Amino acid sequence: MILMLLVICVMLGACSPAVPPKPSDAPALAGMHTLIHNDDEGLALLPTIPKLSKRGINALVVEVNYNFDWKSRPELAADDGLTLQTAREVAKACRDNGIRIIPAFNCLGHQSWGERTMALLKVYPQLDETPGQYPKNKGIYCRSWCPLNPEVNPIVFDLMDELIDAFQADAFHVGMDEVLIIASDFCPRCKGKDPAELFAKAINDYRAHLVDVNKVEMFMWGDRLINGADPATSYSKWEASFNNTYPAVDLIPKDIIICDWHYKEQESYGSIPYFLSKGFCVWPASCNETAAASALIDYSQSYWSDPQMLGHLFTHWGLTDNQSLAKWPPLVKNFRKLR
Repeated sequence: MILMLLVICVMLGACSPAVPPKPSDAPALAGMHTLIHNDDEGLALLPTIPKLSKRGINALVVEVNYNFDWKSRPELAADDGLTLQTAREVAKACRDNGIRIIPAFNCLGHQSWGERTMALLKVYPQLDETPGQYPKNKGIYCRSWCPLNPEVNPIVFDLMDELIDAFQADAFHVGMDEVLIIASDFCPRCKGKDPAELFAKAINDYRAHLVDVNKVEMFMWGDRLINGADPATSYSKWEASFNNTYPAVDLIPKDIIICDWHYKEQESYGSIPYFLSKGFCVWPASCNETAAASALIDYSQSYWSDPQMLGHLFTHWGLTDNQSLAKWPPLVKNFRKLR
């Protein structure tokens, strides 16, 4: 039944207008990914945004997750979370400086970190993929919510809608990276199911709400769609799938933009031509190692003639602050390559 629904979703996606690729002479999509946990971090972005624009940044992915003063789901609101007013100020500053703003919210995985369980599963523990297991999150990397629990999506969709409105955004990043818990034997709904079909169902659910209902573009991390055993990539367990989610790549629409992250220097990055060959727009992403960022950008540029190759996304994951983004070494070293 799941497979039948996935095929229908993919067929519908194939019939809908695809995300238009960039013209061959268009500027690269030069992005910076950052975190906003509260108003202070949001306000710190305001003087930084013009500096990012001068560096050539024209897209800003702001990962908020549960760190928001939710009105649609106040039971999940953070005590000192980002407010609507500050989100609107950040969005306006981005528009005034020619930067596209893309709010981000971790879906499916990354529902815990260390001993801390994130708001959804803390308030609604019955939505966990492993309900009642792993006290204090010992023995796991991160919790996941159950992709088949019918109570999950109505809550998550409210949060997506609120962030889209807060930032007045035309795109949304759903995360989906490093999902290591899926099709768990502890889940009464998912036990025995195909991990790829479950993963694809989750993606297609989010895409239907974002693209079909809200008419915004959908971005996601690509690591779970890469076969970790493929010698053409030679990636770690973090940046590729060893838990059989990767066949989902053929069960999802091609208008989803894949953020293909790789943070270590390699001679080649086989997932880039792989995703391009599958028909996806690809946005490679680097982190703190300047040489690795340069290598990834150089390799990506060998595919620049492909209109589906979008540019580059810089990330920092808390290794700098929002006041210092324009001085981020991988950006300073490489921004001229993206002009």
